[in-house]
Amino acid sequence: MAKDQTKRVKTDDLSNDTVSYDALKAVTGYTPANSLYTLANVKTLYDNMMTAQTTETQAEKAYNTARDKATAAEWAFHNSILGCKDQVRAQFGKDSNELQALGLKKVSEYKRPTRKKKE
Repeated sequence: MAKDQTKRVKTDDLSNDTVSYDALKAVTGYTPANSLYTLANVKTLYDNMMTAQTTETQAEKAYNTARDKATAAEWAFHNSILGCKDQVRAQFGKDSNELQALGLKKVSEYKRPTRKKKE
């Protein structure tokens, strides 16, 4: 038994386990002393694992699709706000209160550049 069963089993180990399971199905006269390890129980656990992996894969694909849709919607919204800011700047001017209401600085709020004196 593994010490830490909260981590995923390595892919190589699962692959080897699947090969062992396939070989176990071909063994004739297999009757274990412990009933937990009968072929029927092992088959049930294998089927449960395959179902869980399939469910996980489908959920991951659904998550990726939802994330892509959300990303596209965020960018569409962001780009429309940038366009609105440009339209407000064009309609009301670079020094308007409407531009300031959108979170942008008025031209008059910027510091004028000053020359540095040579020593």
